[in-house]
Amino acid sequence: MKNSFRERLNYKAERFLSKGGSSIFKSLLIIFIVVFIVLVGLRLLLIHIFPSLNYTGNVFRDIWVTFLEMTDPGNMNQDNEAPTYLKVLTVLSGLTGVILLSMLIGFITTALDTMLYDFRKGRGKVIENNHTIILGWNERVVDVIRELILANESESKASVVILSGEDKETMDNLITKRLPDMMTTEVITTQGDYANINELKRINLEQARSVIILANCSESATIDKKVASDVQSVKSILAITACQNGTNELPIIAEIFTKEKRDIISFFEDDNIIAIDSWNIMGKLLIQTSLTSGLDTVYKEILSFDGCEVYFYEDHWNNVLFSDLSYYLKDGIPLGIYSDEDGLVLRPPKETVVKDGDSVVILAEDDSTIAYENKQYYFPNKDKRIIDKRLEQEKKRILILGWHKVAEVFIEEATDYLLEDSDFDIMFNGPTDELKDTITEISSEFSDFNIKLHDANPLDLKSVEAMNPGSYNTIVILSQSMEEQSADKIDSDTLIILLLLRKVVSEDDGLHIITQVLNSENQEIITQTNVDDFIISNKLITMILAQLSEESLMKTFYDDIFSEDGSEIYVKPVSLYFDTFPQNIKFADAIFCAQQRDEICLGIRKGAQCKSLEDNFGIVLNPDKNMDIEFNENDFLIVLSEDEL
Repeated sequence: MKNSFRERLNYKAERFLSKGGSSIFKSLLIIFIVVFIVLVGLRLLLIHIFPSLNYTGNVFRDIWVTFLEMTDPGNMNQDNEAPTYLKVLTVLSGLTGVILLSMLIGFITTALDTMLYDFRKGRGKVIENNHTIILGWNERVVDVIRELILANESESKASVVILSGEDKETMDNLITKRLPDMMTTEVITTQGDYANINELKRINLEQARSVIILANCSESATIDKKVASDVQSVKSILAITACQNGTNELPIIAEIFTKEKRDIISFFEDDNIIAIDSWNIMGKLLIQTSLTSGLDTVYKEILSFDGCEVYFYEDHWNNVLFSDLSYYLKDGIPLGIYSDEDGLVLRPPKETVVKDGDSVVILAEDDSTIAYENKQYYFPNKDKRIIDKRLEQEKKRILILGWHKVAEVFIEEATDYLLEDSDFDIMFNGPTDELKDTITEISSEFSDFNIKLHDANPLDLKSVEAMNPGSYNTIVILSQSMEEQSADKIDSDTLIILLLLRKVVSEDDGLHIITQVLNSENQEIITQTNVDDFIISNKLITMILAQLSEESLMKTFYDDIFSEDGSEIYVKPVSLYFDTFPQNIKFADAIFCAQQRDEICLGIRKGAQCKSLEDNFGIVLNPDKNMDIEFNENDFLIVLSEDEL
């Protein structure tokens, strides 16, 4: 069926106007010009037909008056002396001008509103380069930015670009409130779909330094939300790769909840793409912290850009022995060697020769302070010998108050460290059928351990007293609900439980209490309860995300120290090394003493300051090797070792 001329005209007009604001503006402008020409033509035609109407005697004035009347009806008084017929055209010019100019002004106002809205939403192109990109938004984002600010402190100008579906004003307000001092880093927020190729190009992804992909839900969210978050993250990785013509050159660090999606990411076979399993990391941190008090603070300092950090440092080593390398560095403690052939080897044999081309893993104040000059600066007392006493491994009793999926990883990891027949008692108020089935399944899998679920309320004093918490070696406090809750609600419950334990348990019981704190701003409140260790979950994960974005090789380091099979960090009593106190030595001597047990000494912990936040809980990492230290019987060495014994 053939379309009519009117239908074709309407269709073409619709297609033209659908192209956007510029086509609408052009249309209104053309209509105004056409109507202006028609009205001028009618005026001149009437004057030509009826010469008596030509009261001005000037054609150009008639054209100018018509324009003035169309652009401002107030100019209709220009024709006060005009004949009646000409006044009809005057009124027509004024009315037509009012209509067309109103439409044009309305369009301009709408266009300006849209432009300002886009500015507020951050819809413009980002022209930063060498910037860190954060895709997504969750409760960890502020801590991630804080770590990146510290990492960029030595740079004159740095930038972080955040692309998420969150409202820009909401993002800006929270960042400004929580991070008033940005130092040398500028944070740019923009709203959009971070799995969209055009949106990624808009934030200049090709010129970025690295990309961090945050999950869009918390660990306590439902499995459906977690799967949806993982799908979005995988789509984002595909979009990032597509933006680089199919070959990824950027370090991409992504939070991925489910094993299935992590397996999909492994199919990329790209070492630059790292999927972080926060549950697994937290579970391993919990069990290692439960074995040695103070480890939480050690990890916070090592994983943060504020304080001592771990660097992969390459130099001309001149075949120096690894065991002597510490004494050749004014700042830094070597932890291991990385090479393309052997990968990462932490705590290598003392006679290992460091070759040119090897990267040495060094704990140091800053990479700029590391310098190898083939000159020995420190000379330890090699006549100093230790007693080499070992701790005796024994069965442990662990009480878990509350539940979280991370507890499954905690129990699984604990079975690799603890003796068989150790006890795990889980105290939960009104356990669901899902939790009961989970505990039954775990009990069956680890039948050599005593794993029991107790239906009792950890927020009730009598229930806590009935569990006799003083009879346990370690208490772990987790979320009190299986439902998704805010970080502040979980931390509030944790604080109440800590206060109850403080009333029930005596300090003489030697009980080791570990809490999982989600909001880092609650740190000072938690320390008032005399808790031994608290793991600020979100902050530790964000530290790892930030460090991996700066150095992807750190993944090999984390895999080793968080694994039971590798070398781990422990805080060991000095009574394992010395039998007389006080013991006055230099830190270089402490390094040599630890080497006698095939350990690497990272620092010290003063027992008298274990409860003092101002003194960093007594922990000093990487002190000056000539520093004089007086060890008492309740002090500790922080070491990289094979086990906690």
